[in-house]
Amino acid sequence: MYEDITDNELLDKVSDNEIATETLFEKYKPLITGIAKKIYYSRKVNGIEIGDIIQEGMVGFSIAISTYNEKEEASFYTFARMCILRRILSSINAANTKKHQILNESISVENISEDPSTKENIFSDYESNPERLLIAGENTRELMKKIETVLTNFECEVFELKTAGFNYKEIAEILDKEPKSIDNAINRIKTKVSKYLKEKKE
Repeated sequence: MYEDITDNELLDKVSDNEIATETLFEKYKPLITGIAKKIYYSRKVNGIEIGDIIQEGMVGFSIAISTYNEKEEASFYTFARMCILRRILSSINAANTKKHQILNESISVENISEDPSTKENIFSDYESNPERLLIAGENTRELMKKIETVLTNFECEVFELKTAGFNYKEIAEILDKEPKSIDNAINRIKTKVSKYLKEKKE
């Protein structure tokens, strides 16, 4: 009944029509499952199964449905993919106590705790400032939200995966991109993050 209706038209109906919600989930199930499987098999984590990852992706998609704002966000597809990705990565991070390094040589995150609310300070640009560029009074989640305002949607996805510890090849496979495209995105991210941190310090 709703197969030929656009995502936005379906979203307008979800509040009072269960079939519209089911149609959206059915439509996006391949995307959710695909992202979950690629992430799971790229970096398998002890204590969490593929079914759990897919379920977390479903939760992320549900969040996308309930929070999407057509006036403020990108297309629903792009927004949903980010919500799915973040929810899955969050579940993996919660199951994995190992600390990860952010971005690679020139930009890193230090002193990361598993609780985002207690993450402190913390982007460092060792090359451009030996004293390090520290952001005081902001936790990591707030800082990352602000940094993401200067990134494209694709760069945000790369940023999320890189900070979660995935390498270039894994990110390329998850996002269906060439490794060179990921390399270029990370270089752009480094430049934008460094510029943001410098301006913030000034």
